[in-house]
Amino acid sequence: MVFSSLIFLVIFLPVTLLLYYISPVRLRNLWLLIVSLIFYSWGEPVYILLMVFSILLNFVLGLLIDRISPDRTAKKRALLIAAVVINVGLLFVFKYADFTIGTYNLLFGKNVQLLNIALPIGISFYTFQAMSYVIDVYRGNVKGNKNIINFATYITMFPQLIAGPIVRYQTVENELRNRKCTLEDFYQGIIRFTIGLGKKVLIANNVALIFDEIAGTSPEKLSTSMAWLAVLAFSLQIYFDFSGYSDMAIGMGRMLGFHFLENFDYPYESKSITEFWRRWHISLSTWFREYVYYPLGGNRKGIKRQIINLLIVWTLTGLWHGACWNFVLWGLYYAVILILEKFFLQKVLEKIPNIIGRLYTIVVFLIGWAIFAFDDLVYQNDFIKALFFHAKQGIVDKHTAYLLISYAVLIVIGIIGATSLPKKLSRILLNNRPNLRSIAELLFVAVVMVVSIAFIVSDSYNPFLYFRF
Repeated sequence: MVFSSLIFLVIFLPVTLLLYYISPVRLRNLWLLIVSLIFYSWGEPVYILLMVFSILLNFVLGLLIDRISPDRTAKKRALLIAAVVINVGLLFVFKYADFTIGTYNLLFGKNVQLLNIALPIGISFYTFQAMSYVIDVYRGNVKGNKNIINFATYITMFPQLIAGPIVRYQTVENELRNRKCTLEDFYQGIIRFTIGLGKKVLIANNVALIFDEIAGTSPEKLSTSMAWLAVLAFSLQIYFDFSGYSDMAIGMGRMLGFHFLENFDYPYESKSITEFWRRWHISLSTWFREYVYYPLGGNRKGIKRQIINLLIVWTLTGLWHGACWNFVLWGLYYAVILILEKFFLQKVLEKIPNIIGRLYTIVVFLIGWAIFAFDDLVYQNDFIKALFFHAKQGIVDKHTAYLLISYAVLIVIGIIGATSLPKKLSRILLNNRPNLRSIAELLFVAVVMVVSIAFIVSDSYNPFLYFRF
């Protein structure tokens, strides 16, 4: 089940919210747990068992670590290692086993049979949440949760279960026990959810048609302009797809009384790649910084160690997105760029005009999306060559011109919508006019909801890119 489906919008969400609000406060977490398990099992009921195992494992280990006295560090550390090994082991089996076997076969000319295990949706997100909880208990940042219902609700909460944002336990610890569901939060939650729905259905789904058409083009028919249009379309698709999902998750969280942290902060406005990764998928960047980069030593053990730490973190970041070599290359690509910025380019970027820094960042992340988008490395190579004027169809072609004319309005809306300009304009026009603001918000919700549902009814193309990560 996806958020942008009729069954979710018309049945699941309204029924969930209705019964949530008429339930006694003490039973609301139980109701959230039940509907979250239903939501997850809608497409993959067998993997409920895996999730239940993950919940019980991390719940028990968190309690055991919390109960051990501070002076028995060896025992606490052993339990933490067990938690990390088991969690990572499960993730490896279900997500990376066939990738490892396939790589082994390729390198050594073997023919070991693949396991062909289906990837459980959202396993990377809820595994990272569970591990962050156990690590934070070990560090003493949070107390072990003694209420299995509350803990299970934290792991399975349907708004962010499938594709994030990755919510750290300490962010919602108090709200799991005691939260206020105010009318203002509910109202703002509806607006935020509607923004996300519009991003996904009206922009991401439609701009994806440009990329899908060009991505199916053989290398012999690619032109340089066509390749650049494809990466532009993909950059808009993945931004509006994933930030739209995050908006919907944050919005539904507010409807339920939770305040999840932001996951995107207009990353395409960045003036460097370092800044870009402070603004893009913030919860993932924060997770790797807090639980991998800093424990490895961060920048505290010399330049050589810092470079090694960055390479490790970004290799893992690439692998987190998928068990394919293009994701590893994508991670290493950003590692190299970030290392260059840290030790050289950042000083240059601080001295040049902002517009040049933004153009540099745009070119870098567009090339990055070209690496990210294609798991066929041979085609990826041909595609990137086309970006740099080595296309067999030359620089421009008639089909690219046709696509640009056909989708010009959508592309312009996407580019503007990916910036903070609409938000700034709405503040200027509506901030001192509360009555007009209320009318505009209600009209916005009604129009976007109706048009989105119309698109959902008429169009079968409705995937979420980050479901596979």
